[in-house]
Amino acid sequence: MTSVPDTEIDRGGRGWYKRNEIAVTPWLFLAPAVFFFAVYVIIPIFQSINLSFYDWDGLGEATFVGFDNYIELADDGAFEVSLWNNLKWLVFYLLAIPAGLFIALFLNQTVAGIRLYKSLFFFPFVISQVVVGLVFSWFYLPNEGLLNSVLGLVGIDPINVLGDPTLATYGIIAAGLWPQTAYCMILYLTGLNAVDPEQVEAARLDGAKGWKMLWYVIVPQLKPATFIAFVVTIIGALRSFDLISIMTNGGPFGQTRVLSFYMFEKALSEYGFRMGYGAAIAVVLFLIMLVFIAYFLWSMWSEEKGR
Repeated sequence: MTSVPDTEIDRGGRGWYKRNEIAVTPWLFLAPAVFFFAVYVIIPIFQSINLSFYDWDGLGEATFVGFDNYIELADDGAFEVSLWNNLKWLVFYLLAIPAGLFIALFLNQTVAGIRLYKSLFFFPFVISQVVVGLVFSWFYLPNEGLLNSVLGLVGIDPINVLGDPTLATYGIIAAGLWPQTAYCMILYLTGLNAVDPEQVEAARLDGAKGWKMLWYVIVPQLKPATFIAFVVTIIGALRSFDLISIMTNGGPFGQTRVLSFYMFEKALSEYGFRMGYGAAIAVVLFLIMLVFIAYFLWSMWSEEKGR
């Protein structure tokens, strides 16, 4: 019986794979995900950028207009309002992170009934944004709402939160903070399980307690959870749409619009069908997100490089 030399096996495809199996196999597993990510994310991004240079109603022939859509955005008052509202969402949505941390610290106790409390705080995260919007719409009702009933008990006149252009945006943000805080709480509860008890005990022996224990010992060990909380919260603030659509539909007087909702109005609603203009709004929103995404990726790379 004659044996086949290894060199002859290596000349075939199977021999090449055997030699490079460790390097190639991970890419084979990643290939489907990379394919779908390219088809449904990367390619549409470039298509949107290309569409933003056209005037198109979605059905007829597209007309190239260059930067006209972006020039129009610069003088669009509704776009300016939407942009400022997005900045408000960004600033106030970040309150969910410290709120989630303190709730997680409260729930990370071994006392009777703590599982029930965890379930109650976890509940907002599992319900739909549509349900959250409806609940807070009832909560804010001018006459029958729970908010004004409580205010009446302390002698304060009723307020129409969603009907007041100066208050409506903040009322919607408060509604969004409810489930977002629950999500941050879950992240921190998971992170607290990974806190090194030896470091905590050593800090106690050194006299650390209270805020010093939290700031110098606990919070540094929660950095991965904080990083994820920042990423998810910022993206959630920039892509806010559901609550605005349910609670005010952009009103009153268009004062609660954000970029994603204004994009929908211009591109897809009965008052719009300006696909190119909507794509230009989408590109601006994407560039804002890209700034934060690039910063987070740079932070991750710097941290890995420093190890």
